[in-house]
Amino acid sequence: MAELTKVIKERRSIRNYEEKDLSEELIMEILESVKWAPSWANTQCWEIVVVRDKEIKNKLKETIMPGNPGMKTLTTAPVVLAICGRLKESGFYSGNPTTKFGDWFMFDLGIVSQNISLKAHDLGLGTLIIGLFDHEKAKLALGVPENNEIVALIPVGYPAKTPSAPKRREVKEFSHLNKFGQKIIG
Repeated sequence: MAELTKVIKERRSIRNYEEKDLSEELIMEILESVKWAPSWANTQCWEIVVVRDKEIKNKLKETIMPGNPGMKTLTTAPVVLAICGRLKESGFYSGNPTTKFGDWFMFDLGIVSQNISLKAHDLGLGTLIIGLFDHEKAKLALGVPENNEIVALIPVGYPAKTPSAPKRREVKEFSHLNKFGQKIIG
């Protein structure tokens, strides 16, 4: 199996972390993977806040919706990456949206989040992409300016345990040939 395919297949959402700090070198390797993420017209609309401070992580934990199993990860992981995006750049030409979906920053930040998760796994680390939280409270806690949105919180650390893979749909269940509904495989 190719190395990238192995990383893709083995990556999991990690909710339990070891009490072990991350070196600046590891964080910089993860941020380097962000640098190389593709984006609309190379706008690179992302801004990443690296949170190590326990008080700020506690404030972020307070933004998590009740019952979200990712809540505890914000304080148990040594680092939380806040994935932010500058508005009205990605998907815009001359200040006007160019796609049906308007601002394309969510798509670009999804790619960034994937790069972070795969690179972290490749480095022996775990991540969890959290999107269910009070975004306005998180913006205040991190000082995110008006022309930006915070989209995800990604705790990063050494996995205490790695869950098994969840069931996946077969390729033939989601693939279509030429038109929607036409089977691609037998």
